[in-house]
Amino acid sequence: MYASDPAVPAEEEERRRRRAPWGMIALVLLTGLALIRNGSGEFDSGPPQPASAAAPDVRPSAPETFAAGPPAMPFSPADRIRIPAIRVDAPVMSVGLDANGWVAAPPPENPDLAGWFTGAVSPGEKGTAVIVGHVDNQQGPAVFYGLGALKKGDRVEVARKDGTTAAFDIYGIEVFEKDKFPGDRVYGSKGTPELRVITCGGGFSKQNGYDGNVVVFARLATGG
Repeated sequence: MYASDPAVPAEEEERRRRRAPWGMIALVLLTGLALIRNGSGEFDSGPPQPASAAAPDVRPSAPETFAAGPPAMPFSPADRIRIPAIRVDAPVMSVGLDANGWVAAPPPENPDLAGWFTGAVSPGEKGTAVIVGHVDNQQGPAVFYGLGALKKGDRVEVARKDGTTAAFDIYGIEVFEKDKFPGDRVYGSKGTPELRVITCGGGFSKQNGYDGNVVVFARLATGG
C-alpha cells in the first residue's frame, strides 16, 4: 500500500505497512471503547457533556478553512498528554488491538493513564492520531473525566518520546451514540496533522454503562 522509501527507516516502513485501513479502525475503536467501559455512574452529576455550541463545523466548506497549517512532524510515540483547561497531565502508554480485535484500553485500575493507539499515526504526523482514556472507574473520576467541559480554542499538548511536543488547538467537542458513531468523520484524515481524544460519555445505566463516546477534535497548532 505504501511504496518503499529509502529515506524511511525499516521499522517505520514496517509500521506503516501494518497500519489498518481507517474504515476498520473506526469500527474496532468504537467496539472496543463500548466494551471496556468502566463508568461507575455513582457521582451526583456525572461527567460534563459537550455543549452543542462546541460541535465542530461540518459544512462542506469548513475543511478548506484549515487546509493550510504547520508542517507535519516525523514519527515518534506519544509519552504524555497535557490539557491545561481541565488540569490533565498524564502519562501515555501505547495500545494496540487485544486478542478479540478491540483497542486495548489502558488498565482501568490506573485511572490517570491514557493510551495512544498505535494503529494510527503518532501525534503530529500527517493524518489523525488517536488517544483514548477512561472517564471514571469504581473509585471515582479518571483521566478524561472532564473532557466534555473543554471548549473550542483550548489546547492539547502531547509530549513525544523524541523530546518534542505536538501542540493541538481544539476546534470541536461532541458526544456520539455508540450505535451511530460516524467513524469516517471522526477518524478520517483531512490531509493535515490532527488529533482525536476519546472517552466514554452520554447517558449511563448500570446494565450497559455509558451509551456514547465524547470526542475532542483538534488540529496541530501554528506556533508553540
